[in-house]
Amino acid sequence: MAKKTIADIDVKGKKVLIRADFNVPLNPEGQITDDARIAKAMPTIEHILGNGGSVILMSHLGRPKGEKKPEFSLAPVAARLSELVGKDVVFVDDCIGEDVSEKAAALKSGDVMLLENLRFHKEEIIKDKDAKEDPALREAKDAFAKQIASLADIYVCDAFGTAHRDNASMLTVPQVMEGMPRVAGFLIEKEIKFLGKTINEGEKPFVAILGGAKVSDKLKVIDNLMSKVDTIIIGGGMAYTFNKALGKKIGDSLCEDDFVETAGELLERSKDGGCEILLPVDSVAGDKFAQDAKTMTTPNGIPDGWLGLDIGPESAKIFAEKIKSAKTVVWNGPMGVFEWDNFANGTTVVANALVEATANGARTVIGGGDSASAIKTLGLEDKVSHVSTGGGASLEMMEGKTFACLELLDEK
Repeated sequence: MAKKTIADIDVKGKKVLIRADFNVPLNPEGQITDDARIAKAMPTIEHILGNGGSVILMSHLGRPKGEKKPEFSLAPVAARLSELVGKDVVFVDDCIGEDVSEKAAALKSGDVMLLENLRFHKEEIIKDKDAKEDPALREAKDAFAKQIASLADIYVCDAFGTAHRDNASMLTVPQVMEGMPRVAGFLIEKEIKFLGKTINEGEKPFVAILGGAKVSDKLKVIDNLMSKVDTIIIGGGMAYTFNKALGKKIGDSLCEDDFVETAGELLERSKDGGCEILLPVDSVAGDKFAQDAKTMTTPNGIPDGWLGLDIGPESAKIFAEKIKSAKTVVWNGPMGVFEWDNFANGTTVVANALVEATANGARTVIGGGDSASAIKTLGLEDKVSHVSTGGGASLEMMEGKTFACLELLDEK
């Protein structure tokens, strides 16, 4: 990795500001239902504490839209952090202001402080393009960032889930802290190593699996991957736009008619470029979009009145064999409506094929979002090489984009 990490600098006696991603799911009672994002931040936190530094953590949670809303408080995260760290975490009810500054100044080596939800302030989510066009917005965003930056001596970016965003905490704070150490945390380092490096330097045979609902969400991914991988497997709702381009019957299945021509062009380009695109040869269809829908397996197209909600058993078998023979696999998007048992088989078969490929020495990377949710639901998260913590960020990395917040970090 070309960027410095927290391991490359001296943190002793320093206050270290970490942009983490603690956007964890909460139940109606405000209890954390999955603490994976907190747990994955712990290696960076523990390294700093173990080397004589103090930690100031900041994050967003949900979309409070610039208003202080109790249901989006990071208080439950502070409680869980206290358990993981083994000492009380100082939790402040804001991320800027005199009280925050005083408590940050009082931190001693080994102390941990968590700031309240950054998105309780509208300045956090001002887009940089808007700030460039409106001096008042620029001034507001900069003033907000300067207050946060003043709390610490070192900036650490460890929030891959928001790496594609230009929020103040991700971009403006490190800009303000120019001249101070600005480095990556261990989670960001791992994401770049596994996701970024895998996409650009994956050993062949290299298979990409793309699913989910919309072709439009994945067009740039397909375009970028076509020159890098041997095979692109396409499942989920997006497959029906491609099948329509081939003249197949898709019944009432999800289809983006505006992208049928584009899908056909991609299929033609793949032939010329030597990249195989595998589409489902059969589907599990339902008579309605509902968990209790009647189902049928359709090997010869989908009749009117029915819609494809999962890849069929023959498709699952073909896809699995291709995956198991690969040396590198990246996966983003489920094969069907995996949340419903009737339409979960395709995603389950693909997930198990990834596990088998991993056991055979392949590098297997799950690109966040619904794919990550599926692999966790199946209890297979620890049996693949890496599960990304970022849905939108991982998708943009698969598109070949770079992130401004990472470009700012110190070079090795």
